[in-house]
Amino acid sequence: MTQEKWGLLRNKLLKAIGKNNYTTWIEPLEFQEVQDGVAVFSVPTNFMGNYVSQNFADLILYELNTAGEPVQRLAFRVAANSPTRPSVEAEPVQAPGPEAAVPHLTEVANDALESLQAAPLDARFTFDTFVVGKPNELAHAAARRVSEGGPVTFNPLVLYGGVGLGKTHLMHAIAWELKTKRPDLNVLYLSAEQFMYRFVQALRERRMMDFKHLFRSVDVLMVDDVQFIAGKDSTQEEFFHTFNALVDQNKQIIISADRAPGEIKDLEDRVKSRLQCGLVVDLHPTDYELRLGILQNKVQQYSSTYPDLKIADGVLEFLAHRISTNVRVLEGALTRLFAFASLVGREIDMELTQDCLADVLRASERKITVEEIQRKVSEYYNIRLSDIIGPKRLRSYARPRQVAMYLCKQLTSRSLPEIGRRFGGRDHTTVMHGVKRIEELKTTDGQIAEDVEMLRRSLEA
Repeated sequence: MTQEKWGLLRNKLLKAIGKNNYTTWIEPLEFQEVQDGVAVFSVPTNFMGNYVSQNFADLILYELNTAGEPVQRLAFRVAANSPTRPSVEAEPVQAPGPEAAVPHLTEVANDALESLQAAPLDARFTFDTFVVGKPNELAHAAARRVSEGGPVTFNPLVLYGGVGLGKTHLMHAIAWELKTKRPDLNVLYLSAEQFMYRFVQALRERRMMDFKHLFRSVDVLMVDDVQFIAGKDSTQEEFFHTFNALVDQNKQIIISADRAPGEIKDLEDRVKSRLQCGLVVDLHPTDYELRLGILQNKVQQYSSTYPDLKIADGVLEFLAHRISTNVRVLEGALTRLFAFASLVGREIDMELTQDCLADVLRASERKITVEEIQRKVSEYYNIRLSDIIGPKRLRSYARPRQVAMYLCKQLTSRSLPEIGRRFGGRDHTTVMHGVKRIEELKTTDGQIAEDVEMLRRSLEA
């Protein structure tokens, strides 16, 4: 068969399968020869050869035989490939059913997926080691549901929150669980930076078809720290198309970010919209109880490594109260404490803790501002910030104002006159009266005591 004859056959295939399918799957084929009843074609990738053989082989064979070419099967060879690499052959098959419209992951594509440089999973980050508390219980429940590998109920799942709140831990836990419960699924976990690197590499090496096939062939795609692609237009566009392709195939997508999708600067609106169409879950800052639970869990893990070490009462409570900004810092402090105590052969008491962690404790002393307290109190009581600072003396404004003054006195180093100036230029005696009034009400009014405690925890978290 000549190249001219193949060109005429391609025109017939174009009319039969449509422009999109033709451009994607038939146009890249290069006819080589017909030998012993086998028509040999050159293809850019093994994946393409497999897909064409599964979905268009019968049509190509029909057109070849109609044109008078005695061809029984097709063979696809990757251009510039090593001679030891097997070619892909297609036997005459029945016309594909409707399910063939969605490409299945072939063995060759699976091998390529295995070689993809995905992020390694940390064996420590499983559901068994994740401490659940009120700030993260919804995120944990959603992650558990997705890790079952059942029907996709919400897509995508977006986990967001600040540094050290457990986003990556949950992502790894989902991946481990899926690999255990559903080994038949192709789960790909990688960072947004790795996604961008693979995209740029594919552009540079002119292998975009490989890139598209690989990322559209996974069953579960997990992308960590998606805020990294903000401002990178080409990467965002490819991510957008990959996202749409996987959702159309009902494949699960799991995303993490350091803030809500709508708040990520320089992220395209269409990407924000896609991320917001699923379940978006916030991992809130840890509270005292959750931090204490994390420390207790770590102590149990260390008991096998340091069986002879003893930890005095009150040390874990002290750390949970003082180190409130970051779980990683909290765990790192405990690791240092155990290592130091084992080296010096001492019990972990309060004195050793303060000596060993002096720099960490000093750095963890977060400075709470008057403005932050005013904002938190206004949000808590559902009143405007201007009403707390303003002159109105209605009880619905006066009591929250006194609570805010009390918290400013307790949680900041500001003087009474300075606090008064921040509350609309009030005299220091007004602040003093407000503080004294709240101290009295805390002992007689359970609701006020609860309000003050809730606000204090929220501000210290």
